[in-house]
Amino acid sequence: MLWRDGTIVPGTHAPLDHTDRGLTLGDGLFDTALAIGGRVAFEQAHIDRLVASAAALGIPAEAERIRAAIRGLAGEGARTGDRLAIRTTLTRGSGPRGLKPPEDPSPTLFAIAAPSARSIAFAPLRLRPTAIARNDTSPAARLKTLGYLDAVLAAREAAASGFDEALFRNTRGHVACAGTGNLFALFGESVVTPPLDDGVLAGIVRGAVLELAGGCGLRAEERSLTLPDLLGAEAVFLTNSLRLIAPVTAIGDTAFASAGHPALARLMAALKASVARACGVAEDRVA
Repeated sequence: MLWRDGTIVPGTHAPLDHTDRGLTLGDGLFDTALAIGGRVAFEQAHIDRLVASAAALGIPAEAERIRAAIRGLAGEGARTGDRLAIRTTLTRGSGPRGLKPPEDPSPTLFAIAAPSARSIAFAPLRLRPTAIARNDTSPAARLKTLGYLDAVLAAREAAASGFDEALFRNTRGHVACAGTGNLFALFGESVVTPPLDDGVLAGIVRGAVLELAGGCGLRAEERSLTLPDLLGAEAVFLTNSLRLIAPVTAIGDTAFASAGHPALARLMAALKASVARACGVAEDRVA
């Protein structure tokens, strides 16, 4: 399904100006959210992040228009019973040739929804470290921009080697993130994730886990990690809005018993309950 200019249509086809800077320059942002039972999990956090990111890039963004798009698509999912992945895309809109943004941009906003299998939530995965560095010196590293080519290439490398995702380090060698999510490590009673300054996106589920940690008997920390630090963790997991929490069972040749770690089990249960409350559904609808 596609939302465009207040209308929902089947499929994903609609006219697009071929001078749109999102298409020609990757000048834009996107957000991916989970909808169950007609409601979007952590809806306000998704909207707030997209609006704040747009402001950082100088792209006008209307929170209520974004809300109308994602709620409209989520409502269609409620009628069909689908668990949906809703991707909202905002570009600076069309403009003349050249890099300089137009002084008075006319942004393009659209959103698409597709079924998201319940089975991917909390499913384990394996990570392959990539030699491609996350550019922690770039403001774009902390925004969900349309420029994802590094992640695309790293994903291709990981798949060719039999792994599910790539693991990125930054230009200083610190662990940054996975291709499609934030990374956490468990050390005793501490759950640690890299700070945003290490070239990390402020993931929505990342924020939820940091808030839930205390209630699960854990101390949440944001600090830099080297790859050897990460390999020495008791458990490692990835977070994003569709997978929610994915226990990491291997990083390269190093295996982890993350899926059976009791602290991670508590976090997973707490997050499942939080998503169920946000969507107004029973927990078994989440995963």
